[in-house]
Amino acid sequence: MKKALLKKLMLFVTIGALAAGLIACAKKPASIDDQAALRGADEVSDITYIDEEAIALAGEAVPSDTANAIASSLALVNAQRAAAGQTALAWNEGLVQAAQVRATEASVLFSHTRPNGQDWYTVNSDIMWGENLAMLYETGDSVVAAWMASPTHAANILNPAFTSVGVAVYKTGSGDWYWAQEFAY
Repeated sequence: MKKALLKKLMLFVTIGALAAGLIACAKKPASIDDQAALRGADEVSDITYIDEEAIALAGEAVPSDTANAIASSLALVNAQRAAAGQTALAWNEGLVQAAQVRATEASVLFSHTRPNGQDWYTVNSDIMWGENLAMLYETGDSVVAAWMASPTHAANILNPAFTSVGVAVYKTGSGDWYWAQEFAY
């Protein structure tokens, strides 16, 4: 009985959060293309890429507004996974560092190709297997609602093979938000 009530409560909270996200999206136009990035098993090689300069950029202090949005996005993503019968994604600090690099790069070139022309996963190819990007969303609710409305982004979020995630936001001087969500097996 308690388990069924808890499931209903989680579903109610998720629906409410998604509705709030959609309302927040309507307040400020945001952009999300329908392209998420996913590496296949055929992309495995003996070469490991770690962009040492990019990793050095990570680890900066995260303002509380973006930290709260990131925490909210993780809870909402895991609620979506639970509703789909998937296990929760574990927080992965290595992916957080890679996501911070990618969010910063997305503010320069909003693409799954890095500004230096390399593939997105070359920040740390040992752990990066899926990527979702977004820009201009200012809450965890709104970005997760947008990702879930996009088939390719939702597929990354709901991929049962992914076990961990890292999320970061880069906020420009003009106040624009750039999100990166990185996944690992």
